[in-house]
Amino acid sequence: MLRLSDLTIIPSRAALGEIPDGKQLINTINAHSYNVAQNDPLFAQALAGGDYLIPDGASIVKACRWLKAKSQPRERIAGWDLFEHEMQRLESRAAGGGRRRSVMFMGSSERVLQLIRERAAHDYPHLDVTVYSPPYKPEFSDDDNRAIISAINAARPDLLWIGMTAPKQEKWTYAHWAELDIDCHVGTIGAVFDFYAGTARRAPLWWQQHSLEWLYRLVKEPRRMWRRYVIGNPLFLWNIFSEKMRGEK
Repeated sequence: MLRLSDLTIIPSRAALGEIPDGKQLINTINAHSYNVAQNDPLFAQALAGGDYLIPDGASIVKACRWLKAKSQPRERIAGWDLFEHEMQRLESRAAGGGRRRSVMFMGSSERVLQLIRERAAHDYPHLDVTVYSPPYKPEFSDDDNRAIISAINAARPDLLWIGMTAPKQEKWTYAHWAELDIDCHVGTIGAVFDFYAGTARRAPLWWQQHSLEWLYRLVKEPRRMWRRYVIGNPLFLWNIFSEKMRGEK
């Protein structure tokens, strides 16, 4: 069972710049992933065992405060914030260092990946983009896993994004971490693939600033999102309350 009180969470967007170079696994946590991790030991282990964890939700920031958790993040850091920070960091290094750098996107469909390629060529002209679209299935076979790992190791990117939605992306990356022969930051960012490709729209700024991005997604995709938010939000409050009670015994 995952305990929010025990996790080490990055406190602010500014602190993203303090992540050292090298092989670093960066995951996100929000109310939904916290709920799922209560009944998924491997997912809980993946979130707790990565190198860095960012608070992708105002609910996580407020819950840490109420729990008097070990980490006290000061603001929400969305997966999009991580994406922009890492991409601009690598672009600046490539532009200033006289050597092109590479970024790899692993996950999603061929169509989404092609749109990412096209946009990234304009936004980040000093970066070479490699993509890999894995089979669309609940569980990968051993052959699937070997093919994915081989593609990543052959690319040897300077930055790697994994986008297969939670908890699949975190569990896969954590389970195969030792097999990835790379020396770069790795971020599990799910929906950001679609946001960047333009196949899904992120909430307008007002909704983001008022911690209502979840409501925007619910309004836009009620059939897909109702369970996550209508049931998940009260469940998150219950799970946090239960963690608080357990901690006070």
